Amino acid sequence: MIERADRVPLTVDDCAAASRAISAQFENDNLPAADYTLEVSSPGIDRPLVRLADFARFAGFEAKVEMSEPLEGRRRFRGRLQGAGDGCVRMTVDDHDVSLPYDMIRAAKLVLTDELLAASQAAERL
Repeated sequence: MIERADRVPLTVDDCAAASRAISAQFENDNLPAADYTLEVSSPGIDRPLVRLADFARFAGFEAKVEMSEPLEGRRRFRGRLQGAGDGCVRMTVDDHDVSLPYDMIRAAKLVLTDELLAASQAAERL
């Protein structure tokens, strides 16, 4: 999965160029030794949230978060992102504010909503 640093939406040509560059580097380094299939894509609208900065960037949007171990008796949280900092992700879940330790997050992604689609079409923050 690739993303432009300037947040300009990726094109198919961008993905193709990245694929060629990565393949060339693999060949230069003689990696991998076995046959491989390289797939390059953009994160998509309902993108995974990987870096702590991703959670801050998408504050205000709905997300699903899965924890590596239970927190407050649960592993899965779905709610509105409020931001991130000090090693924690802040969300509003079922009208309650929660703080999730970033290092305990197993997986997270944005939820595809009308609001997210509208922001994507307007190229706001995405």
